[in-house]
Amino acid sequence: MLAGTISKYLFRIRTRNGVIVEHLSFYGRDETEARRKVAQIYNHCEVLECVPHQVTMNGRLGTVNYEDVVDLISASS
Repeated sequence: MLAGTISKYLFRIRTRNGVIVEHLSFYGRDETEARRKVAQIYNHCEVLECVPHQVTMNGRLGTVNYEDVVDLISASS
């Protein structure tokens, strides 16, 4: 992963009750970490689709400031 970028993964899952949930967004160092986060929240779910997205951080020299964090939180809602 490049400095100044963070990986965002969009998921489509089937819950253990059979309900399809779309547009789940999770950040992770890699897809494995993002999938682990999904599994922690949605126990026994089935991942139907996972699409990676690269999000560029706006902080200079790869650092993150308060505004960057607020933008990330707002974008994931």
